[in-house]
Amino acid sequence: MNEKPKKLINKKGLRLDGRKPDELRPVKLKVGILPNADGSAYIEHGKNKILAGAFGPREMHPKHLQRADRMVLRCRYHMAPFSVPERKSPAPSRRENELSKVIRDALLPSLFVENYPRTGVDLYIEVLQADGGTRCASITAASLALADAGLPMRDLIVACAAGKVDNKIALDLMDTEDKIGAADVPVAYMPNLNAVTLLQMDGKLSPKEFDEAIKMAIEGCKKIYDIQKEALKTKYKIIEQEEVEE
Repeated sequence: MNEKPKKLINKKGLRLDGRKPDELRPVKLKVGILPNADGSAYIEHGKNKILAGAFGPREMHPKHLQRADRMVLRCRYHMAPFSVPERKSPAPSRRENELSKVIRDALLPSLFVENYPRTGVDLYIEVLQADGGTRCASITAASLALADAGLPMRDLIVACAAGKVDNKIALDLMDTEDKIGAADVPVAYMPNLNAVTLLQMDGKLSPKEFDEAIKMAIEGCKKIYDIQKEALKTKYKIIEQEEVEE
């Protein structure tokens, strides 16, 4: 006998974690936490816990990967073996390789790569705990790490997803909703430029639902963007205070 599918939204219109369909999970951001990196950031997005470290710009090695007219951005997204309930192999998976490329491509439009020919920036993203939406949380943290490294940027990039659960469009899906829900639409966005740098969809949506999901995801991005800017300001307020005390 087949089990009845779990209800993701109850009669009161609340999701499994008590959120309304258009509510974000709690987001915490901290900048400059890895002393050995040129720039770093840490994000807690719901139960996701992710570290991002940026190294560079520096001379590109191996030299055959250098570009005479631009900087090269390399990105490695990796999930720690203990980040999910069932231990994951520490070896890079096909999904991790794919997300490394997706995150890199989402971040590139924000960078002035032409200003740093023959150089490279290495970006390392380590997922310490995963609970759905790690690609979006990783993009948000990685963009802050690049800004913390002092790279000139057109704008910070922030990412958030919307999806379809129990025939309703909902913001910022957690792991259970992502697995059982009907669709997931991750969006990366530069709010000041009103520019989308990543748009993907997994599942099926009508054109009307797709438009609603994008609009909801962008609204979520704008809310996280304010937290991003505050995290950067907090770091430099601390630096300023330390200089005054000296």
